[in-house]
Amino acid sequence: MPQRFKGAGVSPGAGYGPAKRLVRDVPRPDPDARHGGDAAAEAERAAAAMEETARALGELGERAGGDAAEVLNAQALMARDPALAEDVRKRVGEGASAARAVSEAMAVYREMLAGAGEYLAARVADLDDVRDRIVARLMGAPMPGVPDSDVPFVLVAEDLAPADTAALDPRRVVAFVTREGGPTSHTAILARSLGLPAVVACPGADTVAEGTMLLVDGATGEVAADPEPGVVETVTAAAQARAAAAAGAGGPGRTADGHEVPLLANIGGPKDLPAALEHGAEGVGLYRTEFLFLDRADAPGHAEQVAAYRAVLEAFPGGRVVVRTLDAGADKPLEFLPPGGRDEPNPALGERGLRMMRRLPETLDAQLAALAEAERDTDAHLQVMAPMVTDAADAEWFAAAAAKAGVQHAGVMIEVPAAALRARHIAEHVDFFSIGTNDLTQYTCAADRETGGLGRFQDPWQPAVLDLVAASAASAADAGRTCGVCGEAAADPLLACVLTGLGVTSLSMGPSALPLVRAALARAELAQCRAAAEAARAARGPEEARTAAAERLPGLAELGL
Repeated sequence: MPQRFKGAGVSPGAGYGPAKRLVRDVPRPDPDARHGGDAAAEAERAAAAMEETARALGELGERAGGDAAEVLNAQALMARDPALAEDVRKRVGEGASAARAVSEAMAVYREMLAGAGEYLAARVADLDDVRDRIVARLMGAPMPGVPDSDVPFVLVAEDLAPADTAALDPRRVVAFVTREGGPTSHTAILARSLGLPAVVACPGADTVAEGTMLLVDGATGEVAADPEPGVVETVTAAAQARAAAAAGAGGPGRTADGHEVPLLANIGGPKDLPAALEHGAEGVGLYRTEFLFLDRADAPGHAEQVAAYRAVLEAFPGGRVVVRTLDAGADKPLEFLPPGGRDEPNPALGERGLRMMRRLPETLDAQLAALAEAERDTDAHLQVMAPMVTDAADAEWFAAAAAKAGVQHAGVMIEVPAAALRARHIAEHVDFFSIGTNDLTQYTCAADRETGGLGRFQDPWQPAVLDLVAASAASAADAGRTCGVCGEAAADPLLACVLTGLGVTSLSMGPSALPLVRAALARAELAQCRAAAEAARAARGPEEARTAAAERLPGLAELGL
């Protein structure tokens, strides 16, 4: 008899195939294992395995590009952490084998992360994956990851590490389902960037026997085990119709009655431009600049920064390019910057984004100067925004720094609830807002976006989050400012219509999500979007909000939404 499971659909499309499980059985080192007596050689072996792992993760990120590159580069930094390397060297000096030393040292770091608050606790799974990869190298064991198969399959797992997700080959993996994770987890973000049907936070689906035929609907979050043939045909046909409608949607983003909603791309560097242009991005709504600063001992030079920024500006003549200044901190430590947050009791709520740059203004000033020069002699409209802004004083300080460097349009990200609640005061100092719904959701609901079992608190459909979006958009409108969204919420076609109804003036997302969002907007009038937004805010929870919005947007039914 068919079994059905329900999770969070995070990447639309349908996949049907036999279930196969993720390979995660990396042997654990003997807790009493000791090396043969040559501590220097054993320490060198451990260091080499850590560096090889870091290099492999970096290369994987380079091939994957986009959101995957940022996540995988952060993992590579974990493997190269100097403090971790020193701890491993010390343990080897005391007689531990290389594999045991790595495992024990990382256990200490794991405990620190798990107790450091939600933001860093989200990185525990990433750290576990790095540990497993290093230990596998040292013990000559198979690398953890996606299994081999002669036939396309549905990958089933408790959770997927970023490296696992980025390595998925759509020719072999037709969809994946995880028990853990949430709509804004790294796994979900990477699935969307790959265009791979995916359902996360799906309890029970990981218990099906290997080889069971699974049907995955990445739009609805429904997973069926051994479904009847007619069900497979229906779900597959709906996914194909959705894809055809998206492919046929061209031109600028606008509602059915002509209200313009510019659709922009989130990118992690110039290498992501081809995908953005291919999917019809009208500009860039989030240019992450961390790639310039990661994995190096010194800050990037002026000329290097100018070239990286100008390459993107020149790709969108007459278009908008919104650049986020360096978002370093506890989760993205940089070798050439003081550790800062890593010494704090709760780094998740410590020095991140603009908070770190206020302590190290020379790094921000250099970046702003490079951005101002990059804009010269281009036709693009450059906007520069600061992350992790909390209040009007932050906004005023950043706007002054930007003006001093020659940047003409300064803005802020609204990620902290305090900033959303006091947005009217922040608007006095900047030209625009960009709402980062991923962090805004987890800070508002106090729910780590990487932790399973908290799905409804990680959902941007939470009415409380929608209230904060509405407040920010209204404050921006009252001050004659624009207010975009650059979080993963913008990639949800139904929610994109609701955000439009809340007063959001532009939407930025991973390039692959642009066509379906464009198609959804084209099937809804602005009045319907506003009615859907009002109904969603009046709901008592995310599921009720989603249902209420869908009822008021009947035109989206042909997209299966």
